[in-house]
Amino acid sequence: MDQLRASGLVTDYRVLDAMAEVPRSEFVPPAHRGAAYDDVALPIGHDQTISQPLVVALMTQALELQPTDRVLEVGTGSGYQAAVLRQLADHVDTVERIPALAEQAAEMLEELGVDRVSVHTGDGTLGWPDEAPYDAVVVTAGGPEVPPPLLAQLADGGRLVAPVGPRHAQELVRVRRHGDRTVSEDLGPVAFVPLLGEAGWPAA
Repeated sequence: MDQLRASGLVTDYRVLDAMAEVPRSEFVPPAHRGAAYDDVALPIGHDQTISQPLVVALMTQALELQPTDRVLEVGTGSGYQAAVLRQLADHVDTVERIPALAEQAAEMLEELGVDRVSVHTGDGTLGWPDEAPYDAVVVTAGGPEVPPPLLAQLADGGRLVAPVGPRHAQELVRVRRHGDRTVSEDLGPVAFVPLLGEAGWPAA
């Protein structure tokens, strides 16, 4: 995690500590474990990736998590970011559209003893309304807009962080809810795999 500290971009020591606690190597396929702690995205199968550590840290920092927060993650992937989020929040619901990835992530989280993370299979662009509202929502794939169902599941005072824009280049956006009003701010350019689903990009 030295590269995260050296970047000067991750200023929340709690996020740095959380990243240090979660072994990224356990969430990376064996063929790529030699690069597990490099600051790069790595393939995890099914045309998906595990995001580079700096991006995970910046998105987590932008959520401004508190120990009592309930978090919704859209796009479980390997389960790595869910494990990081759980270090900082009370409970994480994470939704993955690819059943095989959801199963692998759930198994790894259980193996590592990460509790209070519920892995669901489904269309993450629709959120997980059964457990809403959420204090924080994070989307780990890029969509053409912030999915309206996710905004609807955001609690008053809640924060949502998502990549928004064209398929191959997005802007990281943070949205805060203040009653019936939302306020958005841009946090910088990013590039994520497409957010597929009813409120995202159509699946090919």
